[in-house]
Amino acid sequence: MAGRLMKVSSVATAVIASSGIYLYNKSVDLNDVSLIRFGRAAITTAAISFDYLASLRSVQYGTEEYWAMKSKVHLRSAERLRDLCCANRGTFIKVGQHLGALDYLLPEEYTSTLKVLHSRAPQSSLQEIEEVIKEDLGKEIRQLFVSFSENPEGAASLAQVHKAVLHDGRTVAVKVQHPKVQSQSSKDIAVMEFLLQSVTWLFPDFDFMWLVEEAKKNMPLELDFLNEGRNAEKVAEMLKHFKFLKVPKIFWDLSTKRILTMEFVEGGQVNDREYMMRNGINVNEISQNLGKMYSEMIFVNGFVHCDPHPGNVLVRRCPKTNNAEIILLDHGLYQVLNHKFRLDYCRLWQSLLKADMKGIEKYSRRLGAGDLYPLFACVLTARSWASVNTGISETPVTHTENMNSIRGRGSVSCHLYLCRVRLTGEKMQLKSVS
Repeated sequence: MAGRLMKVSSVATAVIASSGIYLYNKSVDLNDVSLIRFGRAAITTAAISFDYLASLRSVQYGTEEYWAMKSKVHLRSAERLRDLCCANRGTFIKVGQHLGALDYLLPEEYTSTLKVLHSRAPQSSLQEIEEVIKEDLGKEIRQLFVSFSENPEGAASLAQVHKAVLHDGRTVAVKVQHPKVQSQSSKDIAVMEFLLQSVTWLFPDFDFMWLVEEAKKNMPLELDFLNEGRNAEKVAEMLKHFKFLKVPKIFWDLSTKRILTMEFVEGGQVNDREYMMRNGINVNEISQNLGKMYSEMIFVNGFVHCDPHPGNVLVRRCPKTNNAEIILLDHGLYQVLNHKFRLDYCRLWQSLLKADMKGIEKYSRRLGAGDLYPLFACVLTARSWASVNTGISETPVTHTENMNSIRGRGSVSCHLYLCRVRLTGEKMQLKSVS
């Protein structure tokens, strides 16, 4: 098997190298060429697969040496994957960011390495942004805005945001899609599907094909900024009784599938304790309000914001009321929970709070946990089985529970994982991925 991998990777290297020389002489941006993008991904996949096969073959499974070696291979593989995402950009960075958030599924070497992709997203030039705006809105930037910042306020895997001022004096945030993402995304997903199928053939226990299925379903939604605008207005109306929540207003006359213009709102990231201390914002109040907001989405409405990383959840003091506000951004992807799932999930949490062990088993099984329902309850609550038995609302959090890394994996991320599992039909993975 290792020999087969070596042959495949050697052929791929030769093809990509010769193609690269040809295209370089033609002055073509190599990153736009599907063959080059596929070649990078194929070579990286072959290198990672060979590393696992060769490195672990010579050590006995289950020994300290085995786990130490496996950790080193995890780290090398994660670094290769990170470099591939940075090179191919676009959809690859988006998927890499998603992998970096799977603390509850992937080894720590992967998640810690891939988390940096949130701050290493590509940036389009101002000329490229101007071209997208002119193509979609039919006018030059200077005709639409009094001022338009040359440097983006932030750049993400699929788009970047520029601050601008309208002719009536209102300040807006203009989210503009990277010009090549739309054309590359479907090809990139096809490449990922082919390579993941190859890895699954080599390693039958590798069970991550759901990533491709999820990308197939979600990427078209995330690339449609009109869909994002509709989601923003829907959740703003749905949660309007929460006075602490701010969802920026959408300017529909300046929005298209590739451009979303919205009210500009400044704030600090929700994990920036220093910002909150400087502005007199109570951290516990923000934490409680986040819980209220997501509980309302999940348990009451079944319409759940699916990308709550710190860059999308800001906090500030409202200029008008001086009250602390949570600003919710990036509404491109929501999960809609069916009625049965939502009620079963509600009943499970009621059982967890009341230490109703029969209810915990019943509703955990109905949600797909099977015989692993005790582990599922511990993962979901970030509490020990003893605390679950006593009642998580009755038992103080112990020092061990507080320090346990599972707490960092968070109720929101576990909520979202379970929502995705149930909706996609994915097999729930409660085993340790080491």
